[in-house]
Amino acid sequence: MKYIILISFLICFGSILAGYFIETPYTQKLIGFGVLGLFFIVFPLFSYYRWKDKDVKDYMLTKENLDKMRESQKEKKL
Repeated sequence: MKYIILISFLICFGSILAGYFIETPYTQKLIGFGVLGLFFIVFPLFSYYRWKDKDVKDYMLTKENLDKMRESQKEKKL
């Protein structure tokens, strides 16, 4: 999965760079497709890859998590 993300990123970034440096009639399309590819393909794939095995409840501010944070802060101060 990470190789697919890396290859997609390089293709999109290359498309953006090609649009900036190569003078063709479709330079704006190259830049546009590169940006669209980054935001609609690369970023969602990257987000899914990084969050697929995580529990969302660990990152929510619940009473239990707040208590854990307070306890860890007290331990660090000692």
